[in-house]
Order: sequence, then structure tokens, then C-alpha cells
Amino acid sequence: MKGLAIVISGHSGVGKSTVIDIVREALPNMQFSVSCTTRKPRSYEVDGVNYYFVSEEQFDKYIEEDAFVEYTRTFTYHYGTLKSEIDRRLEAGLDILLELNVVGAANIKKLYPDDCVTIFVDPPSIDELKARLIGRKSETPETLARRLAEIDFERTKIHEYDHVLVNDVAKDCAGKILDIISTEHAKRGN
Repeated sequence: MKGLAIVISGHSGVGKSTVIDIVREALPNMQFSVSCTTRKPRSYEVDGVNYYFVSEEQFDKYIEEDAFVEYTRTFTYHYGTLKSEIDRRLEAGLDILLELNVVGAANIKKLYPDDCVTIFVDPPSIDELKARLIGRKSETPETLARRLAEIDFERTKIHEYDHVLVNDVAKDCAGKILDIISTEHAKRGN
């Protein structure tokens, strides 16, 4: 029996990472897709654990080799998911969790229509989310404008998701994701 690709998306600042951490803690055997990126690692990030940190040249080579199931340019960097990261796990019957933007989620759904479940994590209030991003004061005016524009774009794609969950309490949102995973396995008889 093949594994399941669980794709989780959501706006920047919605709490996806916290929700995903709770899901992964509840399902320790759940595989997590490690994406490639051309950005430099943050001080706490480990190559091969958080991301595969690659050069622009290596990323372009992967594109030429058709090695990605999806890739995109976000906030001046490239991000991509290697086919090998997904295929080997699904074929081994393992579930894999992917945190992707709306473009990546649509690509995965297209390539793995029978083995993919997409979940969008939404904030309780868009206005509150935008105020939180502005209030962080960690963005330049340009990156803040891009993030706010990205939220507006993502809003137009939510209807394409299999499930949309409001993250008002991270533990509750994670519990709903666990229920979805359980239901999807029951549908597949595993």
C-alpha cells in the first residue's frame, strides 16, 4: 500500500510550523519532506534536516534534470521539492508531510492526485493576521508589501484545497489534521 502525501499550506504568520510540530509529535513515524532552497541557512538550521541548502547553479541543474516535483521563487530565493524525496517514501508505504505554498500544493496535487491530501491552515481573521505581520516590525517595507500581496493571492486559491482549517488554537487545529489523516487512511483501507 502506498503512503499518503499530506500537503499543508497557509499564510505567513498563521502558525503552520507550530501546528506541524504538534502533528509530527503525535505521529513520530510521519516523514517530513526536506525541500531545497537557495537561501542561506539560519543559525539554528541544519543542512539535510531543515532544508537542503544549495547554490543557484545546483538548483538550476536540478531544474534541467527535471528532478523537482515543484519549485518556485519566493521572496528572492528558490525553493523546490525533489521527486526523490516523495517517491521513495510513498512507494515504501510511508506518509510524507509537505509544507508548501499554494503553487507547490497545486503541483503536488496534479502529480499525485490519488495519493495527496491538501490542507490550508487559515487564521481566525485576515485583518488580525495582517496586523500581526505589520506589528512584527521585522520586515522591510518591500518584504512586508510582498507578504501582504502573497496573502491576497493565496486567498484566491483556498477553494482548491481538500480541507481548510482555522488555526484559532494550534493543538485543536493539529487534532483536526490528525483526524483527516486517519479518515484518509480508512478510505484507502490501511
